[in-house]
Amino acid sequence: MSTVENGSTVAVHYTGAYTGGEVFDSSYSRARPLEFTVGTGAVIPGFDNAVIGMTTGDKKTVSIPVDEAYGPVNPEAIQAVSKTEFPDDFVAEVGGSVTGQANGQNFMASIVSVEDETITLDFNHPLAGKELTFNIELVSIT
Repeated sequence: MSTVENGSTVAVHYTGAYTGGEVFDSSYSRARPLEFTVGTGAVIPGFDNAVIGMTTGDKKTVSIPVDEAYGPVNPEAIQAVSKTEFPDDFVAEVGGSVTGQANGQNFMASIVSVEDETITLDFNHPLAGKELTFNIELVSIT
């Protein structure tokens, strides 16, 4: 029976949760496993490392620290942007999100605050600064 190593292409089912148990994502809800090649950076480092050594049918639960997940919150990624940068009909609501393109790159940010002249956006990944727990089931190795 083969085991997962760097370079293996795998299919896994997973459920991702915060340390308090609240689920934030699950491949089971999509009825389709996640497929990726181990060691290519397609998934967060802690998830990549967690599947190494698994064999088809194995299940495990792993806790992934912030540094092996989406990293710590970067305060420099929270920026006030002039309202003139948004369309006239844009309605900014705290907790909402915006998408756009800057310097040829797509971005998504959450709205942190709305002031008279500016909208403060958080460009950090929504899971930055969080330790995560994953239940992983290895479906196949190719």
